[in-house]
Amino acid sequence: MALGLRADQVTWVGFVLGLTAIPLIALGHPQWAILSIALNRLADGLDGVMARLTRPTDLGAFLDSSLDFLFYAAIPLAFALADPTRNALPAALLMYSFIGTACTFLAFAVLAAKRGLASTAYPGKGFYYLGGLTESTETIAVFVLMCLMPEWFAVLAYGFAGLCALTTATRIAAGIRAFKD
Repeated sequence: MALGLRADQVTWVGFVLGLTAIPLIALGHPQWAILSIALNRLADGLDGVMARLTRPTDLGAFLDSSLDFLFYAAIPLAFALADPTRNALPAALLMYSFIGTACTFLAFAVLAAKRGLASTAYPGKGFYYLGGLTESTETIAVFVLMCLMPEWFAVLAYGFAGLCALTTATRIAAGIRAFKD
């Protein structure tokens, strides 16, 4: 706005800044990647504020959600690249668990929109926002821990994947309750 940027442009800038964590982690500088993660999250918060101050758009909601999920997958990928022998399997499992949380989140949103359901818990979101145990704040906290203690990546990844599995299960249960005819 002040710099002439639109909210969706800030979303893209934040995504690119977040992706700079990949080479930092892969090349053995995970502590520096915390800055990339923080800048990504700052842009993610700023784009939403900008959209609400101007005009929220479907494109903005689409980009925000899509690029967030892609960014989340980038961090485990980076740790797998940094030490494939120790980190590839836990990174793969964590990314698999992210697919579960993302699919259930988005599938619920699509069907809720089709049925005209609205979220009272998150009225400012661009679509029906189904919460869970592992959301953005928890994900970023785990990413920061991974960057501060990269030798614990596998343990943290396995543990967080388990929590993501619980989120996926609770969202499936919510979908069954909401959409059972």
